[in-house]
Amino acid sequence: MAIREQESRKRIKMDAEQLRAFFHDIAGRHPVEQITFLCIGTDRSTGDALGPLTGSRLLEHGFPHVTGTLPSPCDADNLVARIAAIPEGQLVIAIDACLGPPAALGCYFAASEPLRPAQSIGLSLPEVGNYSLAAIVGVNGPFPYRTLQTTPLYRVIQMSEQIALAAAKAFGLAL
Repeated sequence: MAIREQESRKRIKMDAEQLRAFFHDIAGRHPVEQITFLCIGTDRSTGDALGPLTGSRLLEHGFPHVTGTLPSPCDADNLVARIAAIPEGQLVIAIDACLGPPAALGCYFAASEPLRPAQSIGLSLPEVGNYSLAAIVGVNGPFPYRTLQTTPLYRVIQMSEQIALAAAKAFGLAL
């Protein structure tokens, strides 16, 4: 997914500190048992590993419903099947890495609406999520696939940790 500031009117740009408020708002409306985290990405691309890294950390914190982890990624090849496997009645929080403007590097764009995965590399996948969180892991440019391949792993790990910890704190699974 690629984020452009002018296209993100419904998305709220936030830093790591503000993530907890986003998840706290969701936790105030829905019990954790009703939430499925859909963590999109693959461990075969540094930048795109944010999803499975985050999913694995969410499981470690004790979230009961997580799709997309390091051992079992939710990527472009299996996204449609993984969405279909989510039980009816679950609210989906879709999490994906994306590219954005230089000023947004390291920030997050959160929304009470779906996101469209893999836009930045030109794939057409279905929109997903009742809520969504796009993590800006790299700067959008002429070679998005290469940008995702060469994104610093440290940045991706830090951002996935921030997401998982903010969610865990908001839902009362971490101090």
